[in-house]
Amino acid sequence: MTTFSDITPELEKQAIELPSWAFGNSGTRFKVFGQAGVPRDPFEKVSDAAQVHRHTGLAPSVALHIPWDTVDSYADLAKHAEDNGVRLGTINSNTFQDDDYKLGSVTHSDPRIRQKAIDHHYRCIDVMNETGSRDLKIWLADGTNYPGQDDIRARQDRLADSLSQIYARLGEGQRLVLEYKFFEPAFYHTDVPDWGTSYAHTVALGEKAYVCLDTGHHAPGTNIEFIVAQLLRLGKLGSFDFNSRFYADDDLIVGAADPFQLFRIIYEVIRGGGYGNPDVAFMLDQCHNIEKKIPGQIRSVLNVQEMTARALLVDTDALRRAQQEGDVLAANGVLMDAFYTDVRPALAEWRASRGLPADPMRAYAESGYQQRIEAERVGGTQAGWGA
Repeated sequence: MTTFSDITPELEKQAIELPSWAFGNSGTRFKVFGQAGVPRDPFEKVSDAAQVHRHTGLAPSVALHIPWDTVDSYADLAKHAEDNGVRLGTINSNTFQDDDYKLGSVTHSDPRIRQKAIDHHYRCIDVMNETGSRDLKIWLADGTNYPGQDDIRARQDRLADSLSQIYARLGEGQRLVLEYKFFEPAFYHTDVPDWGTSYAHTVALGEKAYVCLDTGHHAPGTNIEFIVAQLLRLGKLGSFDFNSRFYADDDLIVGAADPFQLFRIIYEVIRGGGYGNPDVAFMLDQCHNIEKKIPGQIRSVLNVQEMTARALLVDTDALRRAQQEGDVLAANGVLMDAFYTDVRPALAEWRASRGLPADPMRAYAESGYQQRIEAERVGGTQAGWGA
């Protein structure tokens, strides 16, 4: 039987990248809600992200979004991150907030607009060269709203051509990670709607192209852990965007809607060799609309850590025996026993043994950091969607 002390070496391997945009103002399609103390530039975003790592030891890197996180000197931003105990990570492109892209970006029928979108990705690769980032993550809003609006197959051809040009610009040790999304903002068809489409394009591109799986980007009832298992089996799972959904792409705190699903996903990650594997990046992608930004991120990484601990506690020998014997109830019981194990007290003790707060949420609340930034960050323009 696996005990908590057996899994602590594995817990040491966990690293979850934070999204810079989670620290800015966000909201719904109808309203962006402002909060006191929200960062006004990428330097303040990195400072806030560093607080999550300081209190949890789980979040050593920060993903950037271009052009939201454009700065005069990425060397200075990288130095600022290092001074705060973190580093810069994935570079995310943005081809969904320009009027030219209303009908598509890299799949647009107009060669001028396609080239504009390709050039933006070239600029993102330039940023990667300056920050030392490994991954260029591409999520596309491209698609159509009405049957007949455009030629679906031709858009796939244009997508393949555009991606191949971007891929050719990657340097040594750099990767392209292609995200998919079932729908929104395109409602009739999306150009990269599912893992199969992303997989087909990344296979065609080559060994430096991978699939990004966002846990909120699927049709209701989709077995996400099956997709995880399949992509790991195929060697094409490059990264996760962890969040929670009740209805669609809700971008809520990971584990909030269905902790058991998160447990099942992470179990398959471990089973498939993706945990502690540098080729499979864990990242959050969330928008804290009504909750405070920093504690929202702290809660999320702790939820991932908790479900990881439970998944590591699965008695794999007992599970294998039950599966081989065809004992359905025993096999399911092994998983459920691990899922229902309350690992929170043991995790608190383990954190304390490593010099971290036993209760990171409480420690942050008592640190005074939130009160300080709310008092100091007066004036200027707060970061948010589009900045």
